[in-house]
Amino acid sequence: MALSRAAVRGGLWRLGPVALSPPRGRMQSQLVLGVPRSQVCSQLRRSQVRSLSSRATSRALVAAVASAARRVSARYEQYLERSFPRFYVLYSTFKTGIQALFLEAKEIRKIKSKMSQQQLSTQQLPYREMERLRQFRRDVLKAIPIGIIAIPPFANFLVIVLMYFFPRQLLIRYFWTPKQQQEFLDAYGRTRRDVYPDVLRGLARAAGSLPEPQPRELLQQLCAQVQGGAQPHLAQLLAVRSLFSGSVLALNRLRVDHVRALSQVLFLTPYLPAFLLRHRLRSHVLEIQHLDRALLHLGLGQLSEEELRAACYLRGLNSTHLGQAKCRAWLEQWLRLSCELQASEASLLAHSMVLLSLNYSQPPE
Repeated sequence: MALSRAAVRGGLWRLGPVALSPPRGRMQSQLVLGVPRSQVCSQLRRSQVRSLSSRATSRALVAAVASAARRVSARYEQYLERSFPRFYVLYSTFKTGIQALFLEAKEIRKIKSKMSQQQLSTQQLPYREMERLRQFRRDVLKAIPIGIIAIPPFANFLVIVLMYFFPRQLLIRYFWTPKQQQEFLDAYGRTRRDVYPDVLRGLARAAGSLPEPQPRELLQQLCAQVQGGAQPHLAQLLAVRSLFSGSVLALNRLRVDHVRALSQVLFLTPYLPAFLLRHRLRSHVLEIQHLDRALLHLGLGQLSEEELRAACYLRGLNSTHLGQAKCRAWLEQWLRLSCELQASEASLLAHSMVLLSLNYSQPPE
């Protein structure tokens, strides 16, 4: 018996590993659900080729349609430019504005995603991203009324008429022509400059109610100097900084008409209840201070000429008719003041928008 088992084992060893493995049917390697494997592979290859060819056909069709649309659009624009040049300017501005707005919305989405992933607050962002968020938020708020007007059926025609006749009031900056940008910034600058004397009178009146004689005299001299046409020095502003944190010059203790005038300096509506005016004014001033610290970290040398002028304009200076060197010198002085002040001294920063800007330049009328 032992010899017969050894003989069987020896025979299996000579047959190789195939004989030792479990038995399989020959048709199992050739049939898949009753179909030969070679036929299945050829069917799969044919289906993949058909899928790839259909995708290539659909892509070619989309590309052809897009190319035809671009040709039609180019011919239409050429026709408008020849026949209706004034309307073509508006059309091209609107088209460019739509493209810029969508690109800006895409960038804002990236910034928001970055803030969510990295658990960042707005104050921790770099200067350009922080400024982008601030400006985009203001643009959206300005576009809300025209969006509400366009909700009813057939109201689009009314919207177009309103946008044509009131572009400064209803359109955001993406839809202004270069000429309109210059005109509108000048118009906003003149409107803001008209309230500067009101802010100075309110400041001088509040200075007269201070109990300490020496600080009162310093502030009154500063107001008289600015009202007389002189440009104040940074040391003069820092000498009276303590008066703007806990006295009658703090933002939460200013008179309502004074707060309204300061709100107009920051392009905020003055037609709100007093507590809401004070809250908005303080939040916007602190936002500018956060921007100042981010800008100081970035460095003024990194700003383009457009960014430099926009930064000056935001902080109270009408920079549309100033040279780049003057804008840079003014902004350097502003940053030295802003980064010295604390959040409790936000009132001084708000008043400095008037004190440092009123006599720095005289824009043409």
